[in-house]
Amino acid sequence: MIKPAELPQTIAIFPLAGALLLPRSRLPLHIFEPRYLQMIEDTLKTDTRLIGMVQPNEVPGRDGSQLQSIGCAGRITQFSETEDGRYMVTLAGMSRFRVVQEIDGFSPYRRCDVNWAGFERDMGGGEVDANFDRSRFLDLLGRYFDTKGLSADWDTLKEAEDELLINSLSMMLEFEAEDKQALLEAPSLETRRETLVTLIEFAMRGGQEEGLMQ
Repeated sequence: MIKPAELPQTIAIFPLAGALLLPRSRLPLHIFEPRYLQMIEDTLKTDTRLIGMVQPNEVPGRDGSQLQSIGCAGRITQFSETEDGRYMVTLAGMSRFRVVQEIDGFSPYRRCDVNWAGFERDMGGGEVDANFDRSRFLDLLGRYFDTKGLSADWDTLKEAEDELLINSLSMMLEFEAEDKQALLEAPSLETRRETLVTLIEFAMRGGQEEGLMQ
């Protein structure tokens, strides 16, 4: 396990729109672009094996892809290479961070200095949502899945711990990049659940803001 004091100042950055990684969650990635293949190879040589997942923040009229100010670092815990040279990796979410500055250099992929302050809770034990009404939440989720034509293992969802359920859905459900960012930046599990509920209700109403449940 990585200790907070061992978190590096500079990490490789993987800006992938819509891909959300949260602390204590796992994100599978399929790597095939040459620059990111190099990123994986370089990261595996480091002590911490950390990669920062950050949502791009593209501004109309501005050249290049900017980055959101907050991302989440994941440690490579599983790694395999296909016969044609692609990599299949799994990142285990460790801690969120703030982007301080992007590092110029000869690396084909992006690297940033980051600040871990303010996210110490991320490397602790799992959170509990004390006000979580699971029955009501699963009823809403069922209606959402019906609307989207999705299926689910409801027995597993009913038995999953609060954090696993809320974080997994936050990562897997299809929302806009800015919505994923809001889920990432939620200061607590309860706030993330409230944000998730709002996004689900908004999607069920076809993007109409009126009539959302509180």
